[in-house]
Amino acid sequence: MTYSGNVREGGPADVRELPELVLTKISVGPMDNNVYLLRCRTTGSQVLVDAANDPSRILALVGHGGLDAIITTHAHADHWQALDEVADATGAAVLAHPLDADALPIGVTQFVDDDDMIAVGEAELRVIHVAGHTPGGLVLVYDDPDGHDHLITGDSLFPGGVGKTASGVDFAQLMTDVEYKLFGQYTDEAWVYPGHGRDTTLGAERPRLDDWKERGW
Repeated sequence: MTYSGNVREGGPADVRELPELVLTKISVGPMDNNVYLLRCRTTGSQVLVDAANDPSRILALVGHGGLDAIITTHAHADHWQALDEVADATGAAVLAHPLDADALPIGVTQFVDDDDMIAVGEAELRVIHVAGHTPGGLVLVYDDPDGHDHLITGDSLFPGGVGKTASGVDFAQLMTDVEYKLFGQYTDEAWVYPGHGRDTTLGAERPRLDDWKERGW
């Protein structure tokens, strides 16, 4: 089946089969939070991005394969409601940016920042620090050796704009980081997996950057 990235809360998972990784996307909780499970096709190692809600459903998704790590993209509570229970059940390491770590419900095992690499079995995710939505927002990039890049953006980038910010200063910071660290580094083919809702690509969003700056959100 063709991956679309369109999921709904409580609905079926959408699965993307890549040469090195299998990416599974589900939506959980009342705020339609996306959860992403990445599995190495060679070793079976698994990494979860945002244990947002519904721990029983997340644990069923993880299955008997175990979980190496849980990465929290940012500190907002709708992205970590299931973190404590999933980490306790699996023994997975807890990864986050140090600027957001204090807001999480459990201690962080490993701090990550710009250009750190997180192993998913034989594959790797590159960490990009994108501030503005929260001080320690993270974007995770998988560079498919046989295709385009894949960006898991949390609430920093969505179809149609960047994430909500609390001030003009925060918005300017977020736009700067998104423009230079994402659009300035990756091609139009790069696929964007946001923290809520449907997916997009950098190519679909690039023509709107000036409009976002002008409207201020």
